[in-house]
Amino acid sequence: MWYRPGTPVLPVRWVLVRDPEAKRDPQAFFSTDTTLEPKEIIALYVRRWQIEVTFAEMRAHLGIETQRQWTDNAIVRTTPALLGLYSLISLWAGDLLSCNSISYAAAWYRKTSLTFSDAIAAVRLQLWIGDINQRSAPNREPQYIPAHRIIRMAQAL
Repeated sequence: MWYRPGTPVLPVRWVLVRDPEAKRDPQAFFSTDTTLEPKEIIALYVRRWQIEVTFAEMRAHLGIETQRQWTDNAIVRTTPALLGLYSLISLWAGDLLSCNSISYAAAWYRKTSLTFSDAIAAVRLQLWIGDINQRSAPNREPQYIPAHRIIRMAQAL
């Protein structure tokens, strides 16, 4: 039974998962929906992982849940905007990056797959390369910033 103060008692369906080779400790999963089959309960838990990773990336890179606004209304407006920004960056980077793209890496760490940091860097670089040279004053000789310098600036950020 599942109980919280102020709510009715609910029946719970438990699923115990054991590793037949005993390399991992047994884990218990549960659901208050007793009509679910054990496989469905585990599948729902596995799908939750994608959501957890999304929120962890948003906290790390976009500051979600760390807003320091003065009013609840400001927080209510900011969180959906950050979710939208995360989605926009993810979709745009999906067009820019592929499995064959080379990810940015620190000197001590070589990435094996693309991360949200790579997505932000790719979108930022696209904005800078496409925007910097288009904002020159009319009737003047444009001053082009070398591509390697722009890439170094993006990696520094």
